Amino acid sequence: MMLIVAGVLGLFCLGLLLGLMLGKRGGRLEAEKELPDRLSAEREDAVRRSRAVLGGQVAEQLAPYLPGFPCSFEDARFLGKPLDYVCFSGASSGEIDEIVFVEVKTGEASLSKVEKSARQAIIDGRVRWVEYRIPLD
Repeated sequence: MMLIVAGVLGLFCLGLLLGLMLGKRGGRLEAEKELPDRLSAEREDAVRRSRAVLGGQVAEQLAPYLPGFPCSFEDARFLGKPLDYVCFSGASSGEIDEIVFVEVKTGEASLSKVEKSARQAIIDGRVRWVEYRIPLD
């Protein structure tokens, strides 16, 4: 009786092992079959994202010349990071009326964590003036 139970248990383990090996091989073959399509889709996605980034960078540079920009292009100074522009409204006519921080976004883009914290610092009034003099000694 023990011999029969041991034999059945051995056949069960052998069947389980064979099933795992066949499943692993089948999964590998299926993955290899899907690989060209997956690579193509990932390349297309990378190109699409790259174009979106480049388009956003071009839009950032052209923004002061587009309708609706909050200040004159002559008064805008490009920073890039963490905010895109600082506008010294009125500087081109000789006297600054206000200083405006501008972040340019395209499409569905949202503010980054750093951009959000910069916005909050400005809203909270945590902005100051510092005059730094270079030591000449």
